[in-house]
Amino acid sequence: MRRRSEPHTFEQRLAAQRLRLLDELSSLPDGPQRDCVVARIEQLQSAAEMYDFLTLREAASASG
Repeated sequence: MRRRSEPHTFEQRLAAQRLRLLDELSSLPDGPQRDCVVARIEQLQSAAEMYDFLTLREAASASG
């Protein structure tokens, strides 16, 4: 029977996607495709920051 891998957290998936896009970015020349990848990296960073904010806010409301 095939063994399932451990589930990845949302944060881990965001970080992995960001690393993959940064690697892709290093091989792209200037142009519209590169601009799209840069925009996607910025979106992933914003999503990570929002997730952290909401997680901290949820933890604070649960404890207090």
